[in-house]
Amino acid sequence: MSLLDVDRLPSDPLDALRELARRESELGVLRRAAIEAAREAGATWEQVGAALGMSRQAAWEYYSRSVRAKLADSAVEAAEMSDDEAMDLSVEEVRAARRDRR
Repeated sequence: MSLLDVDRLPSDPLDALRELARRESELGVLRRAAIEAAREAGATWEQVGAALGMSRQAAWEYYSRSVRAKLADSAVEAAEMSDDEAMDLSVEEVRAARRDRR
């Protein structure tokens, strides 16, 4: 299965790089969705890592980058919350991250 036809890349090297970067971004979105689906289906991080050709830790770190970005966005939004609301949100997010790490 090939998602990219090398012969169809732009002939200009810079345009080709832009196209490859765009496709790499799309592939990352698909990869994260597949990781999430595998985890929801009960796959361990060790299994996910093996499927990706990397360690369990590397797979978790790859996936958790986007989770950490979401947490950072939540922190900005939490600045306007009361202390109790912010604490409740933090506890929920930590519990979700722990479940995902298993």
